[in-house]
Formats: sequence, structure tokens, C-alpha cells
Amino acid sequence: MSELIELSNALAQVTDHAAASVVAIHAEARGSSSGVVWREGAIVTAEHALRRDEEIHVTLPDGRVVPATLAGRDPSTDLAVLKCADAGNHFIDRGDASAVKPGSITLVVGRTRASGPVAALGVVSLVVAERRTWTGSSLAPYIRLDVGLQPTAVGGAVVDAHGKILGIASPRFARFGAIAIPAATVDRVAETLLKKGRIPRGYLGVALQPVRLPEQLRQSMQHKEKTAAIILEVEPDGPAHKAGIVIGDILISLAGHAISRPENVQSHLQSENIGKSLAAKILRGGAVRDVSIAVGDRANEGE
Repeated sequence: MSELIELSNALAQVTDHAAASVVAIHAEARGSSSGVVWREGAIVTAEHALRRDEEIHVTLPDGRVVPATLAGRDPSTDLAVLKCADAGNHFIDRGDASAVKPGSITLVVGRTRASGPVAALGVVSLVVAERRTWTGSSLAPYIRLDVGLQPTAVGGAVVDAHGKILGIASPRFARFGAIAIPAATVDRVAETLLKKGRIPRGYLGVALQPVRLPEQLRQSMQHKEKTAAIILEVEPDGPAHKAGIVIGDILISLAGHAISRPENVQSHLQSENIGKSLAAKILRGGAVRDVSIAVGDRANEGE
């Protein structure tokens, strides 16, 4: 009995400590989501839960309701950053995400606009060193939580048993429960959004579709993958067009990695590759050709 009481008191203390950095976000007439004061004057939340870009208010830990403005959104990581001059300098200590194991206990701490802090006890159900989401973004580590997450807690703080933050809670990339968008990802995205207001997105300017490669052709090229990606459309004056790519070309590798389906291309279009020239191999008329494609910045192309 005493052990259960100690555990209960410890969980309440962790919740109280984390809640000092957690706010409620009001971006719709009813209901709210949560956010975390990530740095002085900046709040991070789950992008999909932020219903509008203007007339946003937050309830601070001291109960004050104050305005906030949108610094930027990144749907690919499900993160949004708000600027709020009243957001203080009380931050949750960072936990060691690499030390988290399946079976570890976590808490998701959020806040409601009227009732104060909310908490959900969960267990880490899966940890992968790195996983790419369906949006093309990479989460490292990918931490899935077996937790019942109420809407008001979405965007709240995921904290470990020591009360240290592991990331931001979101159900966006998990079929069940939620994930902890890792603190390292939050740091990177928040920094970029606060500086630029957007996340630069690389592009090649092509439309792709999977295509099966004939067995004889695969053997002659010593190519292991059974499929590649055929070019269905080339954007005028886009990166691929400038590299000499034409409709009907088959993309079989990019940056030294085999392309078996269009999704494989996305991993090479992260912001750090914008402006870089990537070596590509294409199949045209039964012959393999080497080309170099400079990754473009989609926003700089007016789209």
C-alpha cells in the first residue's frame, strides 16, 4: 500500500512540475489543446490541433489569458510555434530520449482553459532509433506511447519518470495511442520557424509513378530492386527540367540510393539538401544515363 501511495504522490509531483511550463491554447470557439513553453516568448504545440492562424489566445500556468501570434507551421512534423511575449522562462528539463525503453512509464501533461492541468499516464510501447513518417519527415527517435490522449492534452509535454521532457504529444503519426515528437526535432523546427516562418521544402519538379523493371534489364544493370519510378510529368524550368530529364525517363537511383517507388525520393528533399546537386541514374531507351539534379526550394519558385 505504501508503495502505491509513494507512486501516486510522485506522479502528482511530476505533473505539477511539468504543468508550470504547459499552457492551454484556444484557437476555436469551444475546447482547447495544449502547448509547451519551449523558450522564452515561444510556445510549441501540435500543428493539426491549431484550428486557425489568427485570434489565438493561451491560458498561462498562472491563469492569465493572453494573446499569441503564429510564428509558423510544419505539418510534416505536426509542429507549430506561437510567439507570446507573456510566456515566461520556466522550462522543463530535457530528458535523455535515447535511454527510453519499451515499458518505460511516461506522463502526458496538458492544460485546459478552465480546469487547469490534465495528465495521462502511459507506457512506451515502441522505440525505434529513427523512422520516417508518411509525410516524409524523419523522427529520431520514434517513441510510440500506449496512452489514452484526450483532445485537450494534444500538444502537451511528454515527460519521463524523472519529470524531464521527451517531446510533444501527438496522435498524428500513430494508429493507436500517440507519439512523442522528440525534443531534438522540436528544437530544429522551432528554430527554423522562428527565424523564417516556414520550413524550406526541396523539390525536383517531377511527377512519378512506380514501374516494374524487366528481369533481363535488371540483370544487365545488376540492379536488385524489381521496381523504379517513371517520370510522368516534368515541371517547366524546374530542377529536373534543367537537368535534362524528360517524360518517360525511369529514375533508378538518387544520391547513391536505389529508387523503387516515388516515396523513396522524399528522403532526399529535406531542407539541408536544397541547393545541392544530387547524382542520379536514369533509364532512357534501355540505356542507363548519369545526370545531376540540383534540389530546388519550392517556396522560391512561387509555390
